[in-house]
Amino acid sequence: MSLNETPSGERVHIGFFGRRNAGKSSVVNAVTGQELAVVSDTKGTTTDPVSKAMELLPIGPVVMIDTPGFDDEGKLGELRVRKTRQTLNKTDIAVLVTDCTLPDGECEKQLVEIFKEKNIPFIIVKNKCDLLENVPADGDNKVFVSTKNRTGIEKLKETIAGLAPTDDRKRIVGDLIRPNDLVVLVTPIDTAAPKGRLILPQQQTIRDILDADACSVVVKEFELKSVLGKISKPALVITDSQVFSRVSADVPTDIPLTSFSILMARYKGFLDTAVKGAAAIDRLKDGDKILISEGCTHHRQCDDIGTVKIPRWLKNYTGKTFEFSFSSGGGFPDDLSEYALIIHCGGCMLGTREITYRMKCAEDQNIPFTNYGVAIAFMQGILKRSVEIFPHLHDEL
Repeated sequence: MSLNETPSGERVHIGFFGRRNAGKSSVVNAVTGQELAVVSDTKGTTTDPVSKAMELLPIGPVVMIDTPGFDDEGKLGELRVRKTRQTLNKTDIAVLVTDCTLPDGECEKQLVEIFKEKNIPFIIVKNKCDLLENVPADGDNKVFVSTKNRTGIEKLKETIAGLAPTDDRKRIVGDLIRPNDLVVLVTPIDTAAPKGRLILPQQQTIRDILDADACSVVVKEFELKSVLGKISKPALVITDSQVFSRVSADVPTDIPLTSFSILMARYKGFLDTAVKGAAAIDRLKDGDKILISEGCTHHRQCDDIGTVKIPRWLKNYTGKTFEFSFSSGGGFPDDLSEYALIIHCGGCMLGTREITYRMKCAEDQNIPFTNYGVAIAFMQGILKRSVEIFPHLHDEL
């Protein structure tokens, strides 16, 4: 996979923040060496967060995000500031751009407080230093730059790179298997499957198996039973959650079984929360409101898993009627108090920081939070089996 093909959820998100006319867009363009953002002396030129996936050396694949001024005014300004705040929830590195010819004010103070509150590494950029008679020395987290003559831009890029998250060697499945192990992947190909390719979690899982020097066999759900009879005993079977029940029946109990969605929840850091949250399904009451949220914005098919299948399975399992709300992409509500349960997708298109933010929002408001694969396994009575490869979770169920 090339750097240009790296999924958004696997990229470092770098957000540029500050008051209007501080030069955020000019700094973005200078750092990237491209005209990514419109530059003007008119206040409020950037009216919405603008994102661009690209490669930024020496970090690698990143998403650059230029945001509206945090001091924007009026009703539209309030909406823009709100979008800027939402951008902070998926920001891995924050760049606070200030005009060094002006004193820092409440806007800058407030942004720094938010960075610290959300534990976001940040750098303060003192822009327009070409207008100063004497340029002060850079500090530990402060760099003086001029986008006009490119003073300090290379230093800024080096400083940003130094704040990038380190590779903590997170694995989807590679740490659960050994070299030469055989892993069977069950991938239904139906009307909802993308034409000519596999969905992202399946692609990432195959790559991780290869990186572990193991072997993968990919089959459709109706081929599984026959294939298992022809090959040596696999170390693990991983299935699409939609066919969990059928696959569970076809896989002998002495072969570990889990799903792509469960593995993705662990990879994104919320599997424990998802397993705990699934238990709330048994406590749901008639009329409860449930939020089903997806991180991507794909075209929904007639039998879509999020909007059709999961609501149907919930009704069949509980025998109760619920009110459903749906969100997709970046549209995740701040106020979750009206919901009795949140069921999220695996989050393959979201960065770890953003999916963690959503989970924390639910936890802070005491709303159970789970995901597609965990909820499906729970309703089909196979959750304990599907997390057997994670002993600390298996023993709790």
